[in-house]
Order: sequence, then structure tokens, then C-alpha cells
Amino acid sequence: MSNHSGERAAQRIRLGVLLVVLIALALGSFWILQTLRTSGDLQPAARPTGKPDYYLDNFSYVKLGPTGLPRYDVSGTRMVHFPSDDSFEITKPVVHNLDKDKPPMELYSDTARVTDDQTRIHMYGNANAIRGGAKGGDPMRLVSEYLLLLPDDEIVKTDKAVAMTMGTTRLNGVGMIANNATQELQLLGSVRGHYEPAPKKR
Repeated sequence: MSNHSGERAAQRIRLGVLLVVLIALALGSFWILQTLRTSGDLQPAARPTGKPDYYLDNFSYVKLGPTGLPRYDVSGTRMVHFPSDDSFEITKPVVHNLDKDKPPMELYSDTARVTDDQTRIHMYGNANAIRGGAKGGDPMRLVSEYLLLLPDDEIVKTDKAVAMTMGTTRLNGVGMIANNATQELQLLGSVRGHYEPAPKKR
């Protein structure tokens, strides 16, 4: 066998391995997205049929962690409480994390439903998540029609279309899991990206 045919065979093997890895990644992302959708984890939080028992206008409250230190705060123009499932409906919600050891994060949307003993915040309509840049880096912004915030775990996820921007980088996909504690982000399907190199400083 000549060197030329050996190089071609090696190139075909590398291409085959790369193709197998890409297919495995695609199938893995599809499986994660389907699991999120069928597990009920990202199902819309339906409004209870019972009547609310109280409401607050222009409110703000702070959620404390197990150590007594503030974990995050939630504010909005109106909060309505439903006693049938101890859930809250919020108009124009804004959520800030208050952990000084983690990058600052702010989330806001048109409406939200707070369920499961305040461990899940379902954010609907013009849902945005903005994380401050680490060590002076660019902030990251996520935009979707729906975001599920798990504030105790510092995780934001969705099974809807999502757009991410960070500096000159723009990514779009369907389905996402973002972990503010580990600063990891996964886009789960139909991923498209655009990157513009920053202009060189003179």
C-alpha cells in the first residue's frame, strides 16, 4: 500500500469517527430534550381554578437560604396568592440572585407562576435571563418565550426556542439548560451560531 492510499484511509477513518461523534451528540441532545418534555419538568404551570385569597401590589421579597443568608429576591407590579395549591401569579416579575460568590444574574418576563413551595418559577412572555460576565468578561443574555428557573439550584431551562448573545457571539437553539453555579450552558437542538471577532486594538 502506498503512502498516498494510507493517508486517504486514515482520513476516511478520522472522518468516520467524527461523524459518529456528531451523530451521538445530536441523538444525546434530542434524548435530553424529549426527556425534559415528557417528564413534566417543563409543563406549563396551569392557573388554579380556585379563587385567590390575597394580593400585593408593587411588592418585593427576599428568599433566605438554609444558612440564613439571602439567596435571591423577587419583585413585581402585582403578586396574587392561590391557597388551593399555595402558588403565586406575578405580573412583571424580576428575579435577582444575591449570592456574592456567584456571577450576578437577573431574570424578568411579562408574567410568572411560582409553584412547588417556591422551588420553581415559570416565566412567560419576553422571558430574559442576564448573567454578568465573569472576571470582566461580556455578560450573557438568554431570551425565550418561556424559562423555568430553579432558584435553589441556580438552573434555568426551557424546551422552547432560545436566543443567546454574549459579546459578538450569537447562538440560537431549541431547548436549553443553563447552570449559573457551574457557568455551563447546553443548547439541545437546532443550534445555529454567529461569531464576529472583536476589532483589534491599536
